[in-house]
Amino acid sequence: MTDAYHSIFAPDLFHGQVALVTGGGTGIGRCIAHELASLGATVIVCGRRAEPLQQVVTEITAQGGRAAWINLNVRDEEQVHQVLGQIVADHSRLDLVVNNAGGQFVCEAEGIRPKGWRAVLDTNLSGPFWVCQAAFAHWMGDHGGAICNVAADMWNGFKGLSHTGAARAGVVNLTMTLGVEWAGRGIRVNAVAPGGILSSGLSNYPQEVQEIAADAMKQVPAARLGSESEVSAAVVFLLSPAASYITGATLRVDGGGSLAKVPMMPMPSEPAIAPYSGWPAGALGSQVPARFRT
Repeated sequence: MTDAYHSIFAPDLFHGQVALVTGGGTGIGRCIAHELASLGATVIVCGRRAEPLQQVVTEITAQGGRAAWINLNVRDEEQVHQVLGQIVADHSRLDLVVNNAGGQFVCEAEGIRPKGWRAVLDTNLSGPFWVCQAAFAHWMGDHGGAICNVAADMWNGFKGLSHTGAARAGVVNLTMTLGVEWAGRGIRVNAVAPGGILSSGLSNYPQEVQEIAADAMKQVPAARLGSESEVSAAVVFLLSPAASYITGATLRVDGGGSLAKVPMMPMPSEPAIAPYSGWPAGALGSQVPARFRT
């Protein structure tokens, strides 16, 4: 049996509220679902595969929490509206939404095919938008609520993951826009941007990529990987009344990694872009010590 979740927040923080966690069957989403349930929320986990969702519901209910699961492909806007409408019909409300569902594959930009590009953009950017829009339409537009989107550490670009970098940057901007547009309806929209997190999601990548990423992720000011619980705690804070004066914000949960960026994929060992100097006597001139010249 799964151990009970030990949250630092008050046990009844979300008592009587209903929360939706997309991608709630594995990794960070599973962790968030457990913490929200431990704080009194009825948690609906959704995703494309039934088995992990069912397992999470079993884990939560075994600890005395309330949870349910439902299949959902966030890329399908019609299905999103249908499912969120059904959730409100079944549970009479929808107070909290966590847009955690996502997915990508490692590939240099020149090799990404149109189908792969669209799939990643549809999952990581369009999906959160459809969920936000449906939450607004079916409940929050009239009753208010709180939404937290899960982005990523893409602040300095995302070598090998240009598709998800573009999508997650879009999520950050979408979060700001919705935070402004919907504040007058009592809806707060924020985001978290995880850096290197020790999560089951790492296993989705080839072994070589896992090793490179794990090594790079530890070369941050915090000198370690983050935990799923550290991301979940940030999400819970942003959903909670303690963040009632925060909207449109993105909280970086990355151990300072975005401030001291180390690439997750190898960088060139030899320069391929020639330097330019319109002034030979300047900094690129012969007076520069040899060790600094290319």
